[in-house]
Amino acid sequence: MAEKLPSSGALPEGRAPGCDTSGLILVHRIFRWLYRELPQLIREVEPGDSTRAALVGDYAKLDFFALHLHHETEDTILFDRLAARDPGCVAHVDRLRAQHKDVAARLEHIEPQLAPWVSTADPALRDAFAGDIEALRDTLFAHLGQEEDDILPVAGAVLTQKEWDELETHTRAVLMAHRKELPGDVMSLQLGLLLASVPEAERDEWYRANVPAPIRLIYLLLMKRRYDRAMHELYPDRPVPAMS
Repeated sequence: MAEKLPSSGALPEGRAPGCDTSGLILVHRIFRWLYRELPQLIREVEPGDSTRAALVGDYAKLDFFALHLHHETEDTILFDRLAARDPGCVAHVDRLRAQHKDVAARLEHIEPQLAPWVSTADPALRDAFAGDIEALRDTLFAHLGQEEDDILPVAGAVLTQKEWDELETHTRAVLMAHRKELPGDVMSLQLGLLLASVPEAERDEWYRANVPAPIRLIYLLLMKRRYDRAMHELYPDRPVPAMS
């Protein structure tokens, strides 16, 4: 159960409203890519190929964890603060909270299907699993669009940059706390996917502006290689699909 921060209708003393919310557009781009690709990756696993099923299943587990975390972060850090700061946003917040509950219920139905499919690579289990993820995908995509239309303009106007940055701080802290429980190098995947979500023409500038120099060095020396290896595992016979 998420522990909510105290809501406050007042700005912190000495802080001016207004923040850059563009990072959430990148995060949403990643989720659209993950949940567009995941059902296809699952359907491509041949019957009985439990090795490939285990590999794809590891990335499915990461996708499910990431979506839970993303919504928990918004429920905990963002929504109460927005509703208190701008009462006109309450109806939007209530609708998006209800959508979060719908997504959580769908994940609760989907996640127990992972282990039986991975252990057998059974095609009937595979197709049912992929079909339920496709239904989740359609619900999720509609939700992301409404959030971008109804929440981001308000957040950009009424929250401070420090308040907005708490979403990223919380996400990073939870990922660090759980990284040993998750398959793969989740921190390398997170940064690699963020970079991939930035349009190529803007990528170098975004990278220099948003990633501290020490992390850029670690990414160059280690993390990029791990990210590239993960993408090659998922797409051994074709280029990695672009985000759009």
